[in-house]
Amino acid sequence: MTAFSRARFLAMLAKEFIQMRRDRVTFAMMVGIPIMQLLLFGYAINTDPRHLPTLIEMADESPVARAILSGMESSGYFDFIGIVTSPQEGDRALRDGTANFVVVIPPDFERDLVRGSRPSILLSVDAADPTAAGGAVAAMGGIVDAAIAQTLTGPLGFAAAPPPPFDYVIHRQFNAEGRTATNIVPGLLAIILAMTMVLITAVAIVRESERGTMETLISTPVRPLEVMLGKILPYVFVAYVQTLVFLLAAGLLFQVPFEGSALAFFLGFNLYIVANLALGFLISTVARSQMQAMQISFFTILPTILLSGFMFPFAGMPGWAQALGSAIPATHFLRLTRKVMLKGASVADTLGDLAAIGAIMLLIVVIAIRRYRQTLD
Repeated sequence: MTAFSRARFLAMLAKEFIQMRRDRVTFAMMVGIPIMQLLLFGYAINTDPRHLPTLIEMADESPVARAILSGMESSGYFDFIGIVTSPQEGDRALRDGTANFVVVIPPDFERDLVRGSRPSILLSVDAADPTAAGGAVAAMGGIVDAAIAQTLTGPLGFAAAPPPPFDYVIHRQFNAEGRTATNIVPGLLAIILAMTMVLITAVAIVRESERGTMETLISTPVRPLEVMLGKILPYVFVAYVQTLVFLLAAGLLFQVPFEGSALAFFLGFNLYIVANLALGFLISTVARSQMQAMQISFFTILPTILLSGFMFPFAGMPGWAQALGSAIPATHFLRLTRKVMLKGASVADTLGDLAAIGAIMLLIVVIAIRRYRQTLD
C-alpha cells in the first residue's frame, strides 16, 4: 500500500472545489438556506404576537369603559379596527379571520358597577390558535386592575378596593379547551401536501431527464401543457389518498372536528394540490439532477413551514414577513382548512382564501409552462 501523497490529496481537493463551483445550485443552497433560517428565525418568528385585530361591541360609553379599552390598546396586544353592532357580526368576524378578539361592553355598565351589581365585560377570542391568543388573554387581569386604579377615584374610590367591582369573561371559540392538536393537526395537512407533492413531482421529472427518456418525450408532438398535466395528475390521486388517511386519523386519533362545508374544503384542496404539483414541475425545469431537485424543493418548503402560520402565529410576524407569507399557497390553504374544520365555515366564508390559492396556482402554472418551453428550445 502506497504512502499518503500530499500532491494527490491537493489535486483531489482542488477537483472537489472546482466541481462545487460548477454546481451553482448546490452552492447556492449551501449559502442560501442558512441565511434564510437566520433571517426568518431572527426577525420573522414571534411566539408572543402583539397588535392583534380587535373589534368592539360597545353599549356603554362611560369613562370606566373607555379607560378599560384604552388600557387594552396601550398594552400592545390589541389593535381596535372597528365597531360591531350585534353578536352575530362579531362571531362572523372571528370566523372569517377579520378579528382575533371582540370586546363586548354591556349596557349600563358604569351604573351597574356603582350599584355593586358586578357587571361583566365579555372578551370573545378566536382560540383556534391558542398560542396567538394566550399572551393577550393573560394580560387582561393587569389591564383591568390598571383601568380601575386610574378611573375609580374620588367619590367612586370605594369601588376600587379589591376584589374588582366587575368581572371579565373570556369566551374561547373554536378551541375552547386550548388543545394544541386541534390547531396543529388541520395545518399539518397543508405542510404534508406541500412537502410530498413538490418533492415527488420535481424528482420524478428530473429522473426522466437523467435517464434520457425526456429526450424521447421532447421528440414527440406532445405540447408543454399536455406534458405538464400528464405528469402531475397521477400524483393528484396520491394526494387524495393522503388526505383521506389524514382526515380519518385527525378525527379518530386526535378528535379534531370537521364542522364546515365539505365543498369549500374540496375546492381549496384541489386548487392547493395543483399549485404544489405545478411548483414541483417548475423546479424540475431548473434542476439538473435529482439532488438539485431535492435541494430546491427543501428551499421552498422551509418558508412554507415558517411563514404560513403553521408553527408560529401569523399575526405575530412583521409586515414584510406577512407579505412573503401571503405569497405562499400553504398560508391560505391552512387558513381555509382551519376555518372549515374548526369554525364551521361555508364556501362564502372561504372565497378570499380560494381566490388567493387560485391566483397563486395560475401564476405558478404560467411560469412553469414558459420555463418548460425554454427547456425544449
